[in-house]
Amino acid sequence: LQKGVDTACSDDTSSLKELVAAWVNQEFCPFPLIKLNDKHLRGFASDICGKLLCPAEWDWGNNSVKAGIHDRMSEYIISENSWPLFVYQVNHNNLKEGFLKSKLLVLAFKTIFTSPSSAKEAEGDGYGADILENSRHAQQKSQQMKVKTCVASIINMKKVTPHAITYVVCQVCFALSSVTSWCSMDGNFNYEAFWSNIVDFLKISPALS
Repeated sequence: LQKGVDTACSDDTSSLKELVAAWVNQEFCPFPLIKLNDKHLRGFASDICGKLLCPAEWDWGNNSVKAGIHDRMSEYIISENSWPLFVYQVNHNNLKEGFLKSKLLVLAFKTIFTSPSSAKEAEGDGYGADILENSRHAQQKSQQMKVKTCVASIINMKKVTPHAITYVVCQVCFALSSVTSWCSMDGNFNYEAFWSNIVDFLKISPALS
């Protein structure tokens, strides 16, 4: 059973490696474009990936912030204790406002739990798209059409859970990074602690979970 879970996670990681890059290229039109099959120039080596991975409370447009992150200065250590910008919609001054409503998360969620084709349908929804609402829409549509069984149906997912959302956030975070093989630590960033932080936040915020 665990082998099957590991294989599924690996498949998701492999798929999102290219898909996340393609979505970022389409949404932000960076120059140069992010290579779909190469992660070495992602992470903070990429201006757009760096912006999306940067803690939301920091201004990536400030050169001193960029330099501090690149030089690993003590006041600019990237850790699991801050929410990266990619998890937010637009207004991120409040933890709950815009949290987990970014287009990247919606597309990734639909790719993993419904189908890649349903993710394509959400590409025009913009950053106002909500993970929960898009998932409900996809489930309703799947009931009306004869389609290949999706992961959500296989695991009998009746609602979006904190763990499902957290799984997607961690997968997108990894896809944006320059790390080429999965590991729990990326510098000072601890994925396991990051996972726990998101799950704990969602459990005390029922409106989100």
